[in-house]
Amino acid sequence: MSVDVTRIAALPKLEFAVEVRDERGSSRHAVTADPALVARLAGGRRISDERFVEAVFEFLLEREPKDAILSRFDVSVVSRYFPEFERVIGTYLP
Repeated sequence: MSVDVTRIAALPKLEFAVEVRDERGSSRHAVTADPALVARLAGGRRISDERFVEAVFEFLLEREPKDAILSRFDVSVVSRYFPEFERVIGTYLP
């Protein structure tokens, strides 16, 4: 499985186009994130915003198939569906 993240915009929110591909096809997603939330959840790690979004998808893909992931969402809503998200996302980061 591969996850390709492309930054679309940086202000006022980060915006990304994400494509998830596997042997059965692909899914496309539009993702937004507040830069302050990304910085907080990254816990001081020096990673790109794109790498952070890849980590979000790694987290999600361990819990649901690519086609079940919302086609458009803000990173702030992930914890509504998966309460452990903010506590464990750091383990998906380098």
